[in-house]
Amino acid sequence: MKTNAGRFFEDYRLGEVIAHAVPRTVGAGERALYHALYPARGALYSSDEFARACGLPAAPLDDLIAFHTVFGKTVPDISLNAVANLGYAEGRWLAPVWPGDTLRASSTVIGLKENSNGTSGVVYVRSRGVNQRGVVVLDYVRWVMVKKRDPAAAAPQTVVPDLAPAVAAGDLVVPEGLDFTAYDFAQAGEPHRWGDYAVGERIDHVDGVTVEDAEHMIATRLWQNTSKVHFDVTQRPDGRRLIYGGHVISLARALSFNGLANAQMIVALNAGAHANPCFAGDTVRAWSEVLDKAETAAPGVGALRLRLVATKAGAAPFSLRDDAGKYAPEVLLDLDYWALVPF
Repeated sequence: MKTNAGRFFEDYRLGEVIAHAVPRTVGAGERALYHALYPARGALYSSDEFARACGLPAAPLDDLIAFHTVFGKTVPDISLNAVANLGYAEGRWLAPVWPGDTLRASSTVIGLKENSNGTSGVVYVRSRGVNQRGVVVLDYVRWVMVKKRDPAAAAPQTVVPDLAPAVAAGDLVVPEGLDFTAYDFAQAGEPHRWGDYAVGERIDHVDGVTVEDAEHMIATRLWQNTSKVHFDVTQRPDGRRLIYGGHVISLARALSFNGLANAQMIVALNAGAHANPCFAGDTVRAWSEVLDKAETAAPGVGALRLRLVATKAGAAPFSLRDDAGKYAPEVLLDLDYWALVPF
């Protein structure tokens, strides 16, 4: 038997370290295709000259390109037989990714919990992306619901990791040399500085994008994400391809440009939930809430902690949860992250 059906829930062991196959060299083509798939307009990732004026040697690749690339490496070993990707925590971008870098990934199993139905379980992993110099560029926790091969198989001991509710502001890593003291607000597209945002403020990003199967499948193949539910219509009872949650993240992040054009770099992922499935034909809209603010040691650079919510078109303004505290059915994504913003 030379083919691999992927891991099932009972195949994981607490503390196991999994080295993921197929390192990936990323280049300018990734940037071009990323910007074609999503309406991404962040100036720092679009222009070498803008990036140099901000103290960097050139424009790095978009932070979410790094995330998708590392995430894709983990899929064959972690979520090939997933029912759903459930959430994220303790994520930090530790170094920029540049065109020409080669990324590889590994994951450590840090938690296991069988579901009460006995047919699936939740696997918690900490995944790390490393470049060709051995520098860790990204580190994050995610948990995913995975099918069991044999419902009668004995359940492992339940271990649910104790995860921080947010990355502390003091633990944010600002890229070496980043300096926003000469930041060009006109070129960036909006005048809003760190001081213009207030904790509790909500921003409706106004615009929307209708999701197409073709674009989603191009993106998912680009990141070498092989999860069956994104391609094979026989994997779901309803016969529909499930849109990759990262596709929704990138769409929502790009839509947030309208109101948060100067939130240039994502440096931490505090929490995240794919609240409801997204399918082709859904129109994605987004809104944000300012959760916290912090100063950094870098010149002219502040940090905003932001909640980014993606919804289907037709959702009530700023809808999130119902009266029972559950996510409203039209909510697709609830993402909590830190971004760097000029003073």
